[in-house]
Formats: sequence, C-alpha cells, structure tokens
Amino acid sequence: MTASAEATTTAAAPSGAAAVRPFWSRTSVRVVGGLVVPVALLAVWQAVTAFGVIPTYRLPAPVDVLNGAVGLAQDGTLWRHIAISVQRVVLGFAVGSVVGLAVAAVVGLTRSGDVLLSPILAGFRAIPSLALVPLLLLWMGIGEEPKVTLVAIGAFFPVFTTVAGALRHVDPHLVEMARSFGLRGWELFRTVQLPATVPSLVSGLRLALAQAWLFLVAAELISASMGLGYLLTDSQSTGRVDRIFLAIVILAGLGVLSNALVTLLQRRVLRKWS
Repeated sequence: MTASAEATTTAAAPSGAAAVRPFWSRTSVRVVGGLVVPVALLAVWQAVTAFGVIPTYRLPAPVDVLNGAVGLAQDGTLWRHIAISVQRVVLGFAVGSVVGLAVAAVVGLTRSGDVLLSPILAGFRAIPSLALVPLLLLWMGIGEEPKVTLVAIGAFFPVFTTVAGALRHVDPHLVEMARSFGLRGWELFRTVQLPATVPSLVSGLRLALAQAWLFLVAAELISASMGLGYLLTDSQSTGRVDRIFLAIVILAGLGVLSNALVTLLQRRVLRKWS
C-alpha cells in the first residue's frame, strides 16, 4: 500500500509541476513588467526637464502636461475630445471589420474573386491615407462621414489580408468532409471555414484597431473641429506644447486600453474555439 501511494504521488508530481505557470506568464508579472519602461521613461523625462537639459518650450515637464489636462478636464473639453475620437474609432472599426470579413470571404473562397479583386485592392492599399482625405472631403463634406470612412478604410485591410490568407489555407479535408454531409455556401462557411480562421481573424482585429487609431488622427488633423487629432493641430497653432504631449499620451493610453480589450477577447475566443 505504501509503495502504491508513493508511486501515485510520484506520478502526480509532474502534473502539479506542469500546472505551475511560468514566471513571465503570470498576470501580476506582466502588469508590473509592463509598467517598468513607462515609469523609467517618465523618470528620465522629469529629470531632463528639471535639470534644464532640454528647454521646457520644447519638452514641457510632466507636471505641466498634467496641469494642462486638468485645465481641459475642468471645463469638459478634454472629455469631449476623447469621446468623439473614441466614437469615430468604434464606428469605423466596426464597419471596416465587417466589410473586410465579407470581402475576405469572396477573395479567399472563390477563384474569380481572387482574380478580380486582389490586384485592385493591392493597389488601393498602397495609397497613403492622407491622399484620400481631399477626395473624401469633396464627396462627403466636412461632417462625420469622411472621418468614419477613413477609419473604416484603415481597419478594412488588416482584417481582409489576414482572413483571406487564412481561408485559402483551410484544411481541404475538413471542407470535403463537410460537403459530404451536405453543407454548402453560407452553412459551410459558418460551420467549418470561419471557425478554422478564428485565430487569424482575432489577430486581424488587433491590427485593425491599431490601424484605426492611426487613420483617425490623419482624418482629424485636417478636417475636424473636435477630437484628439484636432487637439494636436490646435495646440500646435497656439504653441501649447504641453497639450500636444497630452494628446499624444492620451492616444497612447487609448491604444493600450483597446489592445488590452482585444487581447482579453482573443483569449476567450481562442479558449472557446481551440
């Protein structure tokens, strides 16, 4: 009986050891580790401004940026800038992702779609985002439509590229097996091909969200009266370097937050579909 118990304990030990998460994979370590570099940069920033290494009219002190944020927050201007930018990103990201998924299905699943659409999409992708702004303003005016459209264009290509490539490499044996059970068209795509591309789809969404923020700033730098991109332009014209840095820091923070949300979604989706 004792020998049996020892054998059971010995057999269970590797399982227990395997269940221990590696040090660098622990959530607390990742959170604390992710703060090390930003805190170090903040310390260097404070040091170079405090000792006059860089003049404050070029690099304002962190406390000056904070005071600028407080001033804008007190009258509600800062929150309106953030809210309108987030709204534009969410709308453009949603539209661009849905259209990107639809076009990826056509290109990735049909030879005709690949032949007809791939060349023109490759050319369209090479056009700089700022080159599209004059046309969007001419066609859609100066309202929300051109800004959301530009963001949607930015979100479209990462989703399209990753999903179309993944659909071309779906295991043909799975497809043939599904067809033998009578699945065709939408049912085949929904039950077999789309689940097989879920990891690529989530990766494409992460890239699309980052691209959406880049295209948003491009739109707001030229044709906006509100938003973080407008705050950058307005602060440049008024010489408020502290507000320029404030807008940059907020954009970085929103980018990190949105990426964290998509990462959380990615873990849950992959846990469900893997």
